[in-house]
Amino acid sequence: MNGSRRTAVLVAVLALTVTVAPATAGVASQAHTAGRVTASGQYTWPGVYFEGRFRGTGIGIVLDDSVNDYDVQVDGTTAATLVMPGRTTHWVRGLSDTTHRVRLVKRTESPWAAGQFGGFVAADGGAVLAKPVPRARQIEFIGDSLTAGYGNLSTTRDCSANGGVTRNTNTDLSFGALTARALNADYQVNAFSGLGMVRNYNGHSTGTSYRTYYDRALLNVDGDVWRVPAGWRPQVVVVGLGTNDFSTPLNPGEPWATPEDLVSAYKTAYQGFLDKLRTRYGPRTTIVVGVPEASGRFADAARQVVQERGDRRVVHWNHDDPALDRLGCDWHFSAHDHRLIAGKLSDYLAALPLRW
Repeated sequence: MNGSRRTAVLVAVLALTVTVAPATAGVASQAHTAGRVTASGQYTWPGVYFEGRFRGTGIGIVLDDSVNDYDVQVDGTTAATLVMPGRTTHWVRGLSDTTHRVRLVKRTESPWAAGQFGGFVAADGGAVLAKPVPRARQIEFIGDSLTAGYGNLSTTRDCSANGGVTRNTNTDLSFGALTARALNADYQVNAFSGLGMVRNYNGHSTGTSYRTYYDRALLNVDGDVWRVPAGWRPQVVVVGLGTNDFSTPLNPGEPWATPEDLVSAYKTAYQGFLDKLRTRYGPRTTIVVGVPEASGRFADAARQVVQERGDRRVVHWNHDDPALDRLGCDWHFSAHDHRLIAGKLSDYLAALPLRW
């Protein structure tokens, strides 16, 4: 749906929103999530989701977030889209009096602000049931705006007249989320628009990069470190970093005197990042180095990283395709493109000797 047509709440079943204080107690016990969520229920990365089960005719979703957009899904169908809901409990009512599944998913990016999920609340006469069990398959997606689903709902590259980038972004329809759901895998979309492996878009924020933020749960908190739970051991990690490093010419005063210097720094940093992932997840995890371009410095450098690595579980995946229309905001992937790439990635993973 086009961003200009979305209102603060789109309801597929009878729904009501009331304002209350979020209650974080028991969130971890009643909702399943694979995302980077703190003990108090806070998070910043896009695509974070919470899944629960309940019995009864209605369910309340407790939130505190005036920045992000969310989808509420009941039994696999979107019941509401919440646009910057604030401090609230959103109710979905009018359901059959039986057992249901509920899923809350963060559609948007907010590296500067944390949202907070306070849990599920059953309607009178109902009950929140034991949360769904984690899926056996796990995939982590690491990248920039192309991975985040930046502007993917738009059908025009200029989004200024149809709601802007935020209203036109849905990480739940990014190629990573689509691929993971098709494979029945839990997933993280750890994507941050505008950042690169060593150089950010057009050289902004010199001295920082994606690697500055990767270890955090809360991107807006300097020094924050996400404690990797024992249960998070993805069999596949898909890395897509480099578009921002190479898509714009070097500016005077940047740390790299020549494009060749940038390529060398990129390759060195990539190897160090792969070292981090290998140490974190062990030798059995397959790391996919993804590239959305058929040729050029980025494509060549990423291929060389894999070749020089000499690790059979670090593989190269180029997903350029002439069918990509890049009709999303600012020439980003459209919803059509994300579906196309998800299909290509599913096929690619099916051909690998993964240990699911």
